[in-house]
Amino acid sequence: MTLAAFAQARADRDLAVLEGFHALKHALRFGATVRQVAAVDPEHLERLAADLAPDLLGRFRELARPVARDAFRQLSKNPVRTEVIAIAERPPVDVDAVLRAGSAAPVVFLEDPRNLGNVGAVIRVAAAAGAAAVLTDGVSDPWDPAAIRGAAGLHYALPVARTDVAALTGRPIVALDPDGVEISPAAIPDRAVLAFGTERDGLSPDLLARADVRVRIPMRPDVSSLNLATSVAITLYSRRWMAP
Repeated sequence: MTLAAFAQARADRDLAVLEGFHALKHALRFGATVRQVAAVDPEHLERLAADLAPDLLGRFRELARPVARDAFRQLSKNPVRTEVIAIAERPPVDVDAVLRAGSAAPVVFLEDPRNLGNVGAVIRVAAAAGAAAVLTDGVSDPWDPAAIRGAAGLHYALPVARTDVAALTGRPIVALDPDGVEISPAAIPDRAVLAFGTERDGLSPDLLARADVRVRIPMRPDVSSLNLATSVAITLYSRRWMAP
């Protein structure tokens, strides 16, 4: 259990660094291959599991290796209240297969997201709403530890991968755009790719031009935008529960 191993994992696109009890809990629950776990107090994790994840009782004691608090603070770049950090394998994602899948569930696509906490929050709500996948483009890695923290480890509950706009074929593209029609269940077809841009710039002209449908979320006058994860949640749940 070395500082070098965690530093290397942060740079390895086949691995993920999980910070905190909830990230590790969801990774284990959804079948992650966990390579290393370091914790200041493994028995504290078992007590948390008794309250919050009884289905995982025994797993934390089995996997976690105790480390001194000073050593733990070197392993994690951020304060972690539950004092546990882990290295797990990223599951492979076949983006073409995800897009070809016949399920009616939508795919969420984030164009060039900037805030990794927002990316994680989107993945968390997409997992809860039963989305088929979360795909992103741009320079940000959706598996960055900051995004995993924001998602509470729910990257393992659905496919999460980086791709590009050109790959979004075989499904209708629904663009969230202030000039679109008001969002409604009828406006979002089955198997849609729900495309979201940044809060500052929105979607690019190229992606808007590719869209089959443009929809907007109604807002009070003079309110200029919604948080990205909030927009995704409204869109997913309007389709999931408002449809007849």
